Amino acid sequence: MTDTVNVITYQTLYEDVLQDRLDHPTTWKEICDVTMTDTRVISTSYMSTTPSVSTVTRGTGHDLTLFQETAETLTISTGRDLGLFVDWADLAQSPWTKPAELFDRIGALLNEYIEGAVLATYATWTTFDNASIGGAAGNISVSASNIDDIIRGVKREVRKANGQSKMNQNGVAIVWRPADFEILEAFVQANGFTTADQALKEGTVEGLHYLGVDHYWSNDLTAGHLFGGVKKVLRLGILRGTYGRAHTIDFPASSENNFLSGQAFYSRVDIGTLTPTSLATVVYNITVA
Repeated sequence: MTDTVNVITYQTLYEDVLQDRLDHPTTWKEICDVTMTDTRVISTSYMSTTPSVSTVTRGTGHDLTLFQETAETLTISTGRDLGLFVDWADLAQSPWTKPAELFDRIGALLNEYIEGAVLATYATWTTFDNASIGGAAGNISVSASNIDDIIRGVKREVRKANGQSKMNQNGVAIVWRPADFEILEAFVQANGFTTADQALKEGTVEGLHYLGVDHYWSNDLTAGHLFGGVKKVLRLGILRGTYGRAHTIDFPASSENNFLSGQAFYSRVDIGTLTPTSLATVVYNITVA
């Protein structure tokens, strides 16, 4: 007996789309006061000495207090760029190498750089450690038993710093690590009534407003440091002339002093950051284990 074997050619589907990249979440547009400008230096000032009220004695003169202010500048001088080169033959033969998709990825990577740069300025914020939630000095080990203490503690410190009006105006936020946000999600689901029911049914998402605070997460936090405090206090300057500009370069130069046979896709960003001295007491470097 002879076996019969079917020989079948299967249809293949080719998708004319480059697969999506898993982009990092970015929060800098939410927590920063962003200025887009073509000016290199942004100059501001603050009242460096807060005057005190005096007792009034009728019929006597009053000693005036000198007004003092200090200049503060934000300089847009830090740049990062990214260029991708594709050979002309690859551009012709590959259906996935589309300029729009390449620039979309370049833009996402540059935004992730901005995220990391903003969150790396933690040394200019006010320290908030385990002692700030009633424990011994040192880094906080975030857990279900203290995550609400961290949230309430941040708001308490804002009030102690006389930042209530600023908090009411701008709101307050915490940027967690993903693992911390998971603990927050479990806490929300376990506490309350309507809020807990909603969290159990729908889960939680970035931008969750809970206990009077907007909660975000980031994969670009510097190890051991979270952001907490009043939103729109951190200053971020972005050079308008370079941000979001997409450049294509035919036959770009190579390192061997000749040209490459293809096309380059290029963009860059130039930024500057500033934590205003007068408001540094309402943004916190939450040190965590």
